[in-house]
Amino acid sequence: VVVPEVYSLDQNYPNPFNPATTLSFALPEASHVTLTVFDLQGRVIAELVKGLREAGIHEVTFDASQLASGLYFYRLQAGAQAETRKLLMLR
Repeated sequence: VVVPEVYSLDQNYPNPFNPATTLSFALPEASHVTLTVFDLQGRVIAELVKGLREAGIHEVTFDASQLASGLYFYRLQAGAQAETRKLLMLR
C-alpha cells in the first residue's frame, strides 16, 4: 500500500458528470474523515464518508441521479485538515 505524504482531495472525475462521479482523497495517516456534498446554499446534500479511515488513497462514488443539474461543492475534513472543491452535474 502506498502511503501519501500529505492530505489531499482530488478533483472528481468525470467533471462535469451525469449521473455519477468518483471522488478520491489521500490520507498520510489514519484519520477521522468526513466527506460531504453541499449545494450552493450550503445545505448538506450527501454525507459520503464519516468515520475512521486508514492511511492511503480512497475512492468514493457519488450518485447524483436524484439531483438537479448545477454546481455543487464537496468538502473533505480529515483530522485538522479541510479542503473543498467544486463539481458540476449536467443532465
